[in-house]
Amino acid sequence: MITIKSKREIEAMDRSGDLLASVHVKLRDFIKPGITTAAVDKYVQSLIESAGGSAPQIGYEGYKYATCTSVNEEICHGFPTEYVLKKGDLVKVDFCVELEGAMSDSCWSYIVGGEGTEEVEKLYEVTKKAMYLGIEQAKVGNRIGDIGHAIQTYAEGLGYGVVREFVGHGIGPTIHEEPAIPHYGQPGKGARLKEGMLITIEPMINVGDWPSKMTANGWTAVTADGSLSCQFEHTLAITKEGPRILTLQPDHVEELKAYDIPIPSTEK
Repeated sequence: MITIKSKREIEAMDRSGDLLASVHVKLRDFIKPGITTAAVDKYVQSLIESAGGSAPQIGYEGYKYATCTSVNEEICHGFPTEYVLKKGDLVKVDFCVELEGAMSDSCWSYIVGGEGTEEVEKLYEVTKKAMYLGIEQAKVGNRIGDIGHAIQTYAEGLGYGVVREFVGHGIGPTIHEEPAIPHYGQPGKGARLKEGMLITIEPMINVGDWPSKMTANGWTAVTADGSLSCQFEHTLAITKEGPRILTLQPDHVEELKAYDIPIPSTEK
């Protein structure tokens, strides 16, 4: 069942999203060559808990970690391990925050050392733009297919693969709720978007083809052809003014000016 959130619930989720975004900002300096993905996971958990929140992915359907840390060809749900990050690696850090009962969810990609190959850097930019193009369609009266169509036509038009097996979702009060938000689809199809819906838009874009395969741990998905994969994700509310991003990192406000996405008020 698709639920509609009250203004009070949206404000609470916005505060949760602010905490989550602040962690991603701190990760920019923390992620560097020589640290492990396990260290990233511990750092994220400590930041969330020190701010009064919790990491609800721990224990979710048996998952053991605060984050998913997926590197290079890993699409999603990568386990934090003793893998040592190298300059140029593409690492996706996906996690949720629960703060006073309110949930938020965001994934951000990081190029380790701040500089990668031309292939990595182009994939990074294409995936981020794909996310914003999807968010741009998250308006009252549009349909879920409009979101996926915008992402798919852009990414596939540039020769990239759009992952089919993992999709965005409704959120709050639990991590995954209805509706599913595919990153591919037909315009004008699917459930209609209504004011008060809370969803995630989180395209996973591959340099190669879209199919994935599971690794032996039963959680981590990798590209079937071994190509690089990238992901960006925001939690957002459907409002009458347009999509309201709840996990927006403060210095990314300027990025919204290129899209039909409302600029958030600086007053909280």
